[in-house]
Amino acid sequence: MSAPHASQALARFTVLDLTRVRAGPTAVRQLADWGANVVKIEAPTDLPDDEQLGGARHGPDFQNLHRNKRAITLNMKDEAGRQAFYRMVEKADVVVENFRPDVKTRLGIDYETLRKINPRLVYASISGFGQDGPYAKRPGFDQIAQGMGGLMSITGAPGEGPMRVGIPIADLTAGLFCAMGILTALLERDASGEGQWVQTSLLQAQIFMLDFQGARWLMQGDVPKQAGNNHPTMIPTGVFRTSDGYINIAATGQVIWERLAHALGRSDLLEKSEYLSPKVRSVNRDALNAEIETVTRTRSTADWVEALNKAGVPCGPIYSIDQMFDDPQVKHLDLVQTVPNTGERKVRLVKQPFSLSRTPSSFVAPPPDVGEHTDELLREFGFTETEIATLKTSKIV
Repeated sequence: MSAPHASQALARFTVLDLTRVRAGPTAVRQLADWGANVVKIEAPTDLPDDEQLGGARHGPDFQNLHRNKRAITLNMKDEAGRQAFYRMVEKADVVVENFRPDVKTRLGIDYETLRKINPRLVYASISGFGQDGPYAKRPGFDQIAQGMGGLMSITGAPGEGPMRVGIPIADLTAGLFCAMGILTALLERDASGEGQWVQTSLLQAQIFMLDFQGARWLMQGDVPKQAGNNHPTMIPTGVFRTSDGYINIAATGQVIWERLAHALGRSDLLEKSEYLSPKVRSVNRDALNAEIETVTRTRSTADWVEALNKAGVPCGPIYSIDQMFDDPQVKHLDLVQTVPNTGERKVRLVKQPFSLSRTPSSFVAPPPDVGEHTDELLREFGFTETEIATLKTSKIV
């Protein structure tokens, strides 16, 4: 069986996936979904279901992270296992790992070791805090990075204490940045002929994602604070109660603020001295929000979404997850696809959020069981039937 390619975009690249948990698998998923030949390498004895991410290998979390891959087992704590891995490295383009920084050196699979085997190799590492420095050996976890990266200090309502974001944003962005780094290194390799070491961490990713909030401190010495559902600088922008729920309204800039006031039937707000400019609207934010909400509460969310969009005021409903998937625009974007599966389970997942016109991405293979493709992959990497039998007998695979 040849590798299933989810796209032709990255079909020429072979990726050895040593990752676990979330940040690393997120990076590799990007490559797998765009057609790379991904080999997921795990120890011969897998973790029990209750120790797997998301509660089970066949649960939604694991399934979402590991589609479009094939799997092999390999005991790299044994010398024979390492030698087998080295043979795979000879033919690989990319290795991705998210061990603690010292683990890969102890196993003999660090970048300096592998580059001697394959100088064209792009080696990618994701850690909690970086490959060196005072925190390098600390275990990394998404919520820890959210806190140390400043995000929790600006999330949540004022006075209610720090609040985590509802998704593992440090894990996910670290994975996406890692994938971006790998692709950048592969492009550079076309010119230089050499691979290199791509490094990122949960902490770096989280700090980068502060974006303008970080720049406010660096450029102006302004320490951003919690603003709840209000935008920290664009006012009025926030959540407003309607007769049957809530609505997001983003009246950024003077022109849109004027459109909002007219659409609400409250043109008089434009004449009030406390709302004349963005600066004074910021100072009197709470009073302005209260005045707006006295009007929005009189009609339904759907009514306001229609009226405000017609008036050119950015707005939208606030969905639960099930409502979001039922939205006509979401359905039109065709974001959900069923993963091919030989069993009776129906695996439906969200596709890639960008498209390519000539080499689209698709789901071509379900997440693999432990070691599902071991024999097949060893043959593809040049192992003979005798060598495969010896590896099995020695419990290397």
